[in-house]
Amino acid sequence: MFRKIREFVLGIIILSSAINAQVVFSKYAGEFMAIGVGGRGMSMGGAQVASSMDVTSAYWNPAGLAHMNYPQISLMHEEHFGNLVNYNYGAVALPYGDDMTFGISVIRLSVDDLDDTRNALIDIVTKEVIYDITNPRAKIDPSRITKFNNTDWAFYISFAKRSSSDFYWGANVKIIRRDIAEFSAMGIGFDFGAVYKPFDNFFLGANIQDVTTTMVAWSTGRTELVTPTAKIGAAYNYEILGGILTPALDFDVRFENRRFASNFHVGPVSFDMHAGLEYNFRNLFAIRGGYNDVKQFTVGAGVRLPKLNIDYSFARMNRAENDRLPDSHRISLILTLEETRFLRTGQ
Repeated sequence: MFRKIREFVLGIIILSSAINAQVVFSKYAGEFMAIGVGGRGMSMGGAQVASSMDVTSAYWNPAGLAHMNYPQISLMHEEHFGNLVNYNYGAVALPYGDDMTFGISVIRLSVDDLDDTRNALIDIVTKEVIYDITNPRAKIDPSRITKFNNTDWAFYISFAKRSSSDFYWGANVKIIRRDIAEFSAMGIGFDFGAVYKPFDNFFLGANIQDVTTTMVAWSTGRTELVTPTAKIGAAYNYEILGGILTPALDFDVRFENRRFASNFHVGPVSFDMHAGLEYNFRNLFAIRGGYNDVKQFTVGAGVRLPKLNIDYSFARMNRAENDRLPDSHRISLILTLEETRFLRTGQ
C-alpha cells in the first residue's frame, strides 16, 4: 500500500515538471546534454575540449572537427546507471575542401515504462478517482496504472574551419526535442568553439555551449531557458615508451548559481572539473583513466583495427557500497573511411 502511494507521488512529481506554466528560468534544464559521448572521452572523465579531434568533437568542441582528414561515423550505446537509463549516440562528419568539415550528430536519452498513477488512486467506497493521498479511504487500483516514457533528443548540425595550421574554430546548431507522457517541448540553441596550438603538442580549447541562451518551449506553455556554459581546457601530447601520453584538464564554468552542487563556486558562478589521462601505444591500443564533474572515477581502453576504433568506458559512483547507483558501461565505435579517394583535398 505505502509503496503504491509512493509511486503515485513520484509520478505526479515527474509529470508536474512538464505541466507548470510560464516558468522562464529552469536550472539544469539542459542537463541531459551534459552526459558526454564516446568511449574515449568518457573514460577520460570528459576532459575533451582540447584533446578531441575526431567525429565526436561535434559534441565536445566543434572546432576539433577541422582536424579530421577522412570521413568518420561513430555509434555509442551506454548502460547508464545499470539499465535504468537508455543512452545512445550517433554521428557522421565529412571533411570538405582543404579547410572545412561538416557533421551531424544525434543523442537520445530515455527512461521507459514509468508508472503513470495520476488516475490510479480511488476511493475504496465510491470507486471514484481521487487525488488526496491522505484520504483514509484512498487506495491504488493497479488496473488503472498505465505507462509513459520520458525521452530527450538533441540533434547537432556542425561546421568547422581551419583558419591556420594552429587555429581551428567551429559552431553547432542544436535542435532539442523533449517528451514526457503526452507533453512535449522544442528548442534550438547554438555552440561556438575554438582550438589553438600555441606550440607543438600543446592544445588549448574553449567551447561556449548555448551561447545565446537556449529556449525550450513546452506544449503546456512552460518555457525553460538553458543558460550558457563555458567549457575550457588544455591537453598535451608527450612521447614516451614508444607511445603518446596525453594528460588533459577541463573546467565547466556555469552561471546558474549551482553553488554547493558544483566542485567549487564563487557566488553564482560555478566550476566543475574534468581530468583525464591516456596512453596510446603506436596508435594500436590505448588505456585511459579520469575523474569527472559528478565525482566519478572512470577507466577505459581502446583498440584500433583497420579503419575501426573500438572504445570502452566504465564509471562507478564514488559512494558507500550500500548507497551507490549501479555502474555505467559504455562502448563506442568510430569507423574511418581511410582511403585515398576520401582524403581531404590538399593533404
